[in-house]
Amino acid sequence: MPTPPIIIIKKKGGHGGHHGGAWKVAYADFVTAMMALFIVLWLLSSSVKIQKAVGGYFRDPSGSAKTTGTGLAGSGENLLLGKDDMAKLKTELQGSIQKMNDLANLKKNIEMTVTAEGLRIELLESAKGTFFDSGSSTLNASGKEMLELLAAELGNVPNRISIEGHTDSKPFNGKGNYSNWELSSDRANAARRLMQQAGLKSDQVSQVRGFADQRLRNVKDAMDPSNRRVSIIVQYINKDTDEGEAAEEDKRESGEGKPSAAVKSGSEGAGKGSESGGSKEGK
Repeated sequence: MPTPPIIIIKKKGGHGGHHGGAWKVAYADFVTAMMALFIVLWLLSSSVKIQKAVGGYFRDPSGSAKTTGTGLAGSGENLLLGKDDMAKLKTELQGSIQKMNDLANLKKNIEMTVTAEGLRIELLESAKGTFFDSGSSTLNASGKEMLELLAAELGNVPNRISIEGHTDSKPFNGKGNYSNWELSSDRANAARRLMQQAGLKSDQVSQVRGFADQRLRNVKDAMDPSNRRVSIIVQYINKDTDEGEAAEEDKRESGEGKPSAAVKSGSEGAGKGSESGGSKEGK
């Protein structure tokens, strides 16, 4: 029988896809970038409350944390520092102070206590002056550094802050009618000004008070230098009160509930009267 012919079939390769679909990847990156841009623009035009909530979500998407600040992250309602969180905030602040070599030796002049009002941070003076120049409301280098550190930490929490000034019972020897009342108030205000420049939000301070020697730390020794102190209180947040304040703020922004000219004038007059009365008491 004749040998059958051998047939060889060669297949030619076809053209590949249109550049492997790389354009789709580039287009997806472009759309993602545009989405990120619109989100940033929206956040810049939104309220501070929304910005905090969104920022808190990205710091803690699971929502498991309860607080904010250095080592304290949270989101939404968890941003609020309650009683259970104040002890943790205290530990965080003490740790931050210990890391500052030039402030670590001042730990005996710093007391932190969780009280019924909130976390109370006391900056205690010594006989030579620790945080303020002696007999003055001028902060020294240690005072500035300590308050700047506290402001940077406390500016990350939504809690309101109150600042108090205290003196010992030694009569103030100085100019005219200037007394321990004025000195305690001026020191508290000096602390407020620096802390707001260093990290506290403009509306975070709720009160600045001067008590002179009416709330002695060492009642048995009214001349004890530690009676001269500035107290910074991180206040608990009352959820109901906070929501009420937020509602009032929304009304103000929308133009609702604005007082009439007559009422406004009367309020201003009342404020001036009480301010004048406080000044007389301090003299």
